[in-house]
Amino acid sequence: SSVFNRKTGEPPLINGWIPYLGKALIFRKDAFKFLLDQQKKLGDIFTVHIAGRYITFIMDPFQYVYVIRNSKQLEFHEFANKMASKTFDYPALSKGKFPDLKENLHRIYQYLQGKPLDIISDHMMKNLQDIFEWKCSQATDWETEKMYKFCCSVMFEASFVTLYGRVPAADGHKVISEIRDKFIKFDASFPYLAANIPIELLGATKKVRKELIHHFLLQNMTKWLGGSKVVQARQDIFEKYELLGDYDKAAHHFAFLWASVGNTIPATFWAMYYLLRHPEALAAVRDEIDHLLQSTGQKRGPTYNIHLTREQLDNLVYLESALNESLRMCSSSMNIRISQEDFVLKLEGNQEVVLRKGDWIALYPQILHMDPEVYEDPKEYKFDRYIENGKKKTTFYKAGRKLKYFLMPFGSGISMCPGRFLAMNEMKMFLFILLSHFDVELAENKAVRLDNSRMGLGILLPDVDIAFRYKLRS
Repeated sequence: SSVFNRKTGEPPLINGWIPYLGKALIFRKDAFKFLLDQQKKLGDIFTVHIAGRYITFIMDPFQYVYVIRNSKQLEFHEFANKMASKTFDYPALSKGKFPDLKENLHRIYQYLQGKPLDIISDHMMKNLQDIFEWKCSQATDWETEKMYKFCCSVMFEASFVTLYGRVPAADGHKVISEIRDKFIKFDASFPYLAANIPIELLGATKKVRKELIHHFLLQNMTKWLGGSKVVQARQDIFEKYELLGDYDKAAHHFAFLWASVGNTIPATFWAMYYLLRHPEALAAVRDEIDHLLQSTGQKRGPTYNIHLTREQLDNLVYLESALNESLRMCSSSMNIRISQEDFVLKLEGNQEVVLRKGDWIALYPQILHMDPEVYEDPKEYKFDRYIENGKKKTTFYKAGRKLKYFLMPFGSGISMCPGRFLAMNEMKMFLFILLSHFDVELAENKAVRLDNSRMGLGILLPDVDIAFRYKLRS
């Protein structure tokens, strides 16, 4: 029987047999399958009791808009801040202690859009080229590396240097790779921290997190050269709050690093992996890249500095489509909203959901991304899925109706990722440099699958790494 009595208009409730854990265990194993099974039984709206929470899932993508635009009663930031302050070890952004801190930090995201985005993207492009050159100056003949490790090493360093500046020491690469190794250790525990498991139960994670945060203490950050406007602006804001300790500020910087690479690295891996698995996709994207370089009179190769404007990046429609297609296949984020009061959420077709204060509403776009009605053969990678007559395709249908939302790797509405433009740019630039400078191919033939331990948290990681080879293009 139900833990509490359902009111009229409340969606059907699924309870677990362990009251507190509810369906958490089944959900962790395969959320995608679990939700599809419930949808078959109960329809498009149902409530699941997971680990002491009541979460109402809205499965029909046509209803997304009613949840997304209702940001007054359905709040997101408080939930995100709670989770982040626990995960990254900074004090909760309480209004009493830190008036307007949340709003001030939010304002800074303007540095990741418009003109400032062009500046930071230019730096990123330059840094990516330097790192590729440093990594690959040796690659006169075929070099073999593990692909995830490669993406991780290049993207981590490029992001780090672009955001925080370069480490002036002679062994700057070494310092950053030490930070990266700690980062990977911490990141492996991220799903557990996000699931509210005390860090004390996670082995060395607590020690690793502390060491990582120490790198971002002011006395260390002031040594780094040429950091970004966005990080500088964040530093300036933190300085205004006496009650924020040095360690707390450093923890905020660390959280920002995680936000900028935690999902970008696996997303870059999948984009590269799928391109190498599909020769016709690789050829089309490479062709488009070569064409752009020719038409702008730029030479390819590690010694030439390639410059791309925003328009040029935007016009690489095959590159963008291939990237979007891999995001469709590997992203698994749960869009969560929390009801601020008892109220009735009105949906299309006279449907309504009775919500109590504190109830969660969740959208799970992976269901939409893998819907055969929207995407024919959803398990197949089709690099040109987002192209129609040589232009970007933005009209997708379900049951003969046009969808407003069809691809949601970055969340939605108020929970949309503020760094999404920079993330897209840097993934495109990584692939651009890789394919313009090098011949690349898989060096082993094995299936890499999605590891489900991050379901609901963003981009899924690969379950194994895979070897690939690269050499300078002749």
